[in-house]
Amino acid sequence: MSRLSFVPTKEWPADLRAFAQADTATDVELGITRMLAHAPAAAMGSLQFGAALTTNRTLPERLIELLRLRIAFHNQCRSCMAIRYSSAEGTFDEETVCELGDMSVPETLPDAEKLAIALGDRFATDHLSIDGQFFTELKALFTDAEIVELLLHCALYVGMGRLAAVLDMTEELPAGFAKPFGDRVTPSADEPVRVR
Repeated sequence: MSRLSFVPTKEWPADLRAFAQADTATDVELGITRMLAHAPAAAMGSLQFGAALTTNRTLPERLIELLRLRIAFHNQCRSCMAIRYSSAEGTFDEETVCELGDMSVPETLPDAEKLAIALGDRFATDHLSIDGQFFTELKALFTDAEIVELLLHCALYVGMGRLAAVLDMTEELPAGFAKPFGDRVTPSADEPVRVR
């Protein structure tokens, strides 16, 4: 059960309603914005950060979605684990997601995806291990601009995913993802939710 109350969308400021597309979005798509709306100006900031990463993305949708999901398993963010974005639909299967949730890295992934997942692992669990040697590895496969993009995605997913986990928002999720706070959830917990 969510730890803070949801602010009804009709009470949101017009700019937040419009930006979040509150009139057409599902409850799952609105997610923690319904709680963040208690501080609407701050909510706008976090939404704009995420939107900037989405609209200015240069890296493949698949790579970003695999990175997002891997960090979601580290965070144990139920909504992050349950959601599959339509922008990456058809680029991987749930078997791959299950391997990510088991904290293995599928050997069939291209080197760039493996390295991005390794970056996500380190960012989520041991950020100080992202040293000069690791940057040498990153620079062999990614441009400096792509590395910045990866790091910004890591920052968004670790920070907002942990916030969502702490807020324990599970009401609209499939039952397998709505386990009690503190219980470990795996990607095979239930059918994922498709969102735009």
